[in-house]
Amino acid sequence: MRILTGLQPSGKLHVGNYFGAMEPAVRLQEQGEAFYFIADYHAMTSSHDAAALRENVRGLAVDFLACGLDPSRAVFFRQSAVPEVNELAWILSTVCPMGLLNKCHSYKDKVAQGIAPSHGLFAYPVLMAADILLYDSNQVPVGKDQKQHLEVTRDLAVKMNETFGEGTVVLPESIIRDDTAVVPGLDGRKMSKSYGNTLPIFGDEKPLRKMIMRIQTDSTPVEEPKPTEDSSILALYKLFASEGDYQTMLADHQNGGVGYGDFKKRLADAYWDFFAPMRARRDEILADPGYVDQVLADGAARARVEAAKVLSRVRKATGLA
Repeated sequence: MRILTGLQPSGKLHVGNYFGAMEPAVRLQEQGEAFYFIADYHAMTSSHDAAALRENVRGLAVDFLACGLDPSRAVFFRQSAVPEVNELAWILSTVCPMGLLNKCHSYKDKVAQGIAPSHGLFAYPVLMAADILLYDSNQVPVGKDQKQHLEVTRDLAVKMNETFGEGTVVLPESIIRDDTAVVPGLDGRKMSKSYGNTLPIFGDEKPLRKMIMRIQTDSTPVEEPKPTEDSSILALYKLFASEGDYQTMLADHQNGGVGYGDFKKRLADAYWDFFAPMRARRDEILADPGYVDQVLADGAARARVEAAKVLSRVRKATGLA
């Protein structure tokens, strides 16, 4: 079984990134042959700042490794270090119906958020399909917001096999963890950089604790029971705390007598302790500047070997070779 996932280098990683993509990826690297990439081509649909892209790529690489990615188990590389993905994206675009892309809500959502409309933004799902199909991926961990794009990938895989012969590309399956696929942000909405409501994985303790203490709550008095449905504090605490500690907080919500300030402090403590081992690993990685470069170079070399096999098969099937 081959597993593939990618993360965009769009700034500091947050808790939503971790539980939505990184934690499942780290767990899955022990269950199959894993290919994990930094989606720097995709990042260019929303930013053209060269210095920021370089910084974000390196930051993502450091953080992913700190969070448990093992380069001896997984192939870890930059998307742009495997140029074969662009050729496959073009081949896929020749069989991609315009109506398929018109249905994708992500393009409209991003334009509504102020991102300039472009061909790259519109054709994003085709490049994503190339990312997946280029490595004969069997399973793809995605968040709920990417589910539609994975369906586009499957549609294009079927179209390729119908047009050029069965077995031209492998039909992938999605992996969506319903319990953590959508992580609440500090304002109750989905955690997203677009909303400015994220809780970073790494950073200085004092400002991060202050962020948690600013989580929006209602005006229920201390002595009264607190609502538990749609509670950002409870939802986040469940990610970091033991089951026993979570049940205690849940009971305290239901019974009353405890204020939101106390709940936020418990959340801050659990969050800080949860990422403590990863902060230590991150410090080790940063102390060896050449380590990340070597990991990405080795990963790109391994990825290109597999990409060449798939592209050779596709080129023969399509008549390009």
